[in-house]
Amino acid sequence: MDEIVQAALDKWPNVPHCYGWLALDARGVWRMRDERCQALNLPGDKIRNATLLGFINRNYQHDEQGRWYFQNGPQRVYVDLEATPHIARSSPDLGLLLHTGTAMSGISEVFLSRDGQLILRAGQILALLDDRDLANCLENLRFNGKPANDEELIAWLEPTPGVADAGSLSVILTSTETREYPVRHGELSQLMHDLGYVQIPKAD
Repeated sequence: MDEIVQAALDKWPNVPHCYGWLALDARGVWRMRDERCQALNLPGDKIRNATLLGFINRNYQHDEQGRWYFQNGPQRVYVDLEATPHIARSSPDLGLLLHTGTAMSGISEVFLSRDGQLILRAGQILALLDDRDLANCLENLRFNGKPANDEELIAWLEPTPGVADAGSLSVILTSTETREYPVRHGELSQLMHDLGYVQIPKAD
């Protein structure tokens, strides 16, 4: 947290929180949602100011109820999440980066949903892979140690009830190092629930 933010918190500790005005979309874009956007359920305007984006990213965190927010001086601005609290992107030079600009290191679990979402976990970080990187990533899927074809992937995604899995799925990813990770079945809503994270925060 920025020192200036902590100083504001110390000076004004009881400023009312803000809900519905800030959103993070599934491609890691911060969006400002005014009253019209909220009323019409529109995604909101992209925030493009580099200084403001850096300020938001440095002061982005969650509370004890799993609601993610940006600490704007003394005020918490709660974030509506289209997907996960973080979005991962692939950088040719730096590997996987979170939407905040930091490297995604220490990946512990990789999940693939029935509709093809690749979701990564590193401790308390849960990150959906940006869909623009998904095609390249799918090329790195391995089924029983060999490149996965479409038929094998479909069979893995939609297993026949009562029939043992035909094999194991894995993916080669580059974060701080290049590794092959086992892939598990997982749905975004259930993974969010398991970590206690809230997609649309509401006032207490």
